[in-house]
Order: sequence, then C-alpha cells, then structure tokens
Amino acid sequence: MNPDSKLPKTLGAPGLDSETGETSNPDHPKIPLSSPDISDAEIGAVTAVLRTPHLSLGPELPAFEAALAAYHSVPHAVAVSSGTAGLHLALLVLGIGVGDEVIIPSFAFIAVANAVLQVGATPVFAEIDPVTLNLDPAAVEQAISPRTRALLVVHTFGVPADMDALQSIARRHNLLILEDACEAFGAEFGSSANARRAGSFGDLAVLGFYPNKQLTTGEGGAVLAHNPADAARLRSLRNQGRDASADWLDHAEPGYNYRLCDMACALGRVQLSRIAEILFLRRAAAERYQSLLATIPNLELPPLALPARTISWFVYVVRLPNHVDRDRIRISLAARGIATGRYFAPIHLQPAWRSHPSAVPALPITEYISRRTLALPFFNRITPIQQQQVASALQNAISTY
Repeated sequence: MNPDSKLPKTLGAPGLDSETGETSNPDHPKIPLSSPDISDAEIGAVTAVLRTPHLSLGPELPAFEAALAAYHSVPHAVAVSSGTAGLHLALLVLGIGVGDEVIIPSFAFIAVANAVLQVGATPVFAEIDPVTLNLDPAAVEQAISPRTRALLVVHTFGVPADMDALQSIARRHNLLILEDACEAFGAEFGSSANARRAGSFGDLAVLGFYPNKQLTTGEGGAVLAHNPADAARLRSLRNQGRDASADWLDHAEPGYNYRLCDMACALGRVQLSRIAEILFLRRAAAERYQSLLATIPNLELPPLALPARTISWFVYVVRLPNHVDRDRIRISLAARGIATGRYFAPIHLQPAWRSHPSAVPALPITEYISRRTLALPFFNRITPIQQQQVASALQNAISTY
C-alpha cells in the first residue's frame, strides 16, 4: 500500500522561500527549496485558540512544553520565540559572558556565532568532520584555551554530532555543552540499546521551529533543560525577567520578550503528534534522491546511514564535483523553476565576521566543503515527479561541464 494513502490532507506554500518566508520574485520556482506541511488538524488547533481569551501564556504553552520534554526524555522544555532566542537565553543561563570563549563550527547558520557575541563572549571557530559536517573532536581539543567555557555543538543537517567524544572532552576540561539541535528534531545518537535523542545530551539544548524545519510553529524554538533551576530562570528571562510567583509588573532581573504565543504552541503540539509520519516522509524523500542521483559522476551524496546515528532529514545537501561552478548550476536550475540553497557559507568568511578578532586565517576542510555544497528542494510533500525533475535538471547542468 502507498503510505501516502493514509496521510491527512495538507496545505503547503509551493512558492515559499525558506530563508525569507516570501515568494521568490521574480523566479516563482515551480519546485521550492522547502514548504511547510500543515494539515487540517493544525488549522483546527490554531482556530480553537483564536476562539479563547488565551492568545499568549495560555494552556497551550505548558501543554506544548510538556510534550517536547517527554519526547526528548528530559525534565523541562521552555518554549521561546525562536531558536536564536533560545541560544541567547541558554548562554545566559549557563553563565557564559565577557572573557569566556565558546568553541563553535563555522559551517553553521550564523546565529550560533551571533548568540555567543550577544552575551559578550568570544566564539572560537573549529574545523568540522568531512563526513558528518559536525565539529571534529580532534579540532575541538586543539582549540581549547584557558578561557574556554563551553562547546556549542550543532547537529548539522540533522546528523548527530559525536556526543561520546565531545562529552569526554568536556569532562576532561570541565566545559559546558550547549546543543544546537535546531536542525535535528528526532535525530538519535548512540548504540541501539542506548540511543538518545539529539537535545538530551547537553547541559542545555536548543530547538528551532522555523517553517523549513521538521517541526514548525511558524517562528519559534525551545530550550531543553535537566535542572529545574535552569528551567525556572529560562522562563523568567523569556518574560522580561519576571518571577513566576511575582506580580505582572514585578521583575527579578532584566529580561527579554522571547515568549511563544499560544497559536504557535497549538500548531507545534499537533505537529509533534505527527512527527513519526513527518520523519518517515522526509527519509523516504532522501532515499528517492539517493537513487535518482546515484549515476551522476563525481556528485557526492549525503550518507543515508552512519554508525550509532539515526539521521533526521532537515535538508538534502549534495557536494558538486570539483570542476563545477556552483553559481552556474544554481542559475541553470533556477531557469527550470527549481530553487536551491547554499548551505552553508562559512561564518568566518562572512562580511560581518571577517574583521572580527575571533576570525581565523583559514579552516581548509570547512572552506573546501562549503564551496561545493548545494541544497536541493526538500520537504515532506515533495513528489517523486518533482524529485525526478530536480535530478534530471541537475544532471543536465553538470553535464555541460
């Protein structure tokens, strides 16, 4: 039986640009880079909230948080307005500040560096593993200095980082671990008997729910915590530093408006109830790409499986042959109505960071890989016909070389 036959009717946004949230003028791609998967159940849940007086700080917030915590087998989840907000609050709660260094990958979304800078600390860029594209434990060890306080571990593209090795390093050097699991909802690390979900390993962990993620609330994120005191401070800081037991206008410390509204929480709660289906659809799409693209010479495909890891497919990113100009490939595919993405441009080479004191002279593996990476259209409801069109267009574009 076709597994799609049992799936609920869904609504997407075929022309939605995954980075800006707007339609992609002037191209209006026929096959977008990403598209949210919203069913009638999500629409019903959001509508139900709109019929109540509780649009923010209502019952959907603790319900969503409890479901997130249970899914990750951690005691606490604190919903916030974005993954970036979660990173900021997590660093504050971990006590990271001026004079501290935090080791991060450069092959990542720029929010990881911005959040470290936002708390007054210094990001230290370390090299990545060429297979997993996550922090290379050996490079992390070399980057540690007397000022290092924490490792900010990103589970890149939904592939879990080597948490055994990174936790061992953290223990030896008395370092904190903050997990960025924004791209890895549902991913697992460890042997089959001891596997744990990404986000359950660190002192704190951050999730992101942007529309291109496996689970979306539109905008939003969450911080996972083991310590009840950390969770209480996270809740206070996201709500202008207000103590839970205090009056609405009494504030224990300076805080932020990082709340997540009840409509978003209702959307996320229903999405979480569908997460097994969502992850199944995304893995099936990755497997179809793997088959369709296998015959293109010198095109490097992402691994479908890795030891001690269950991948949660956030994006499908290929590495182009060395002799191919990525920009020309993108232009060629765009001419056929196919959107693509440059995941990721190294942070240390971004204009905002080149002259920063934390800039490094070179990260050869990061820079070599980033020049070749190309994200193909990838979302829950991408059809086999759309994927065939992408594969044919990519093969034709590469063959011109």
